Amino acid sequence: MKKHHHRNYKYHAITFKLSQGQYKSLKNYCKARRTTPIKLIKRSIERFISHYEYGVPEELTVLENQLDLFKDSEIAND
Repeated sequence: MKKHHHRNYKYHAITFKLSQGQYKSLKNYCKARRTTPIKLIKRSIERFISHYEYGVPEELTVLENQLDLFKDSEIAND
């Protein structure tokens, strides 16, 4: 009989603070939708946490000192 290898997953905790009003709002929304705050937050950020595990494409990378000179001139010419 073969042994099945169990994959070890690493999890990282992320914390952030909410005001009391924001927390009450989150709890009320989750109660109305019959979900948990963790599921709601994960569903909200799913597109950011599932597609860029190995890197971000060049077209999505914004440089700090980047100028778009040609986009402005194309709009002015039209």
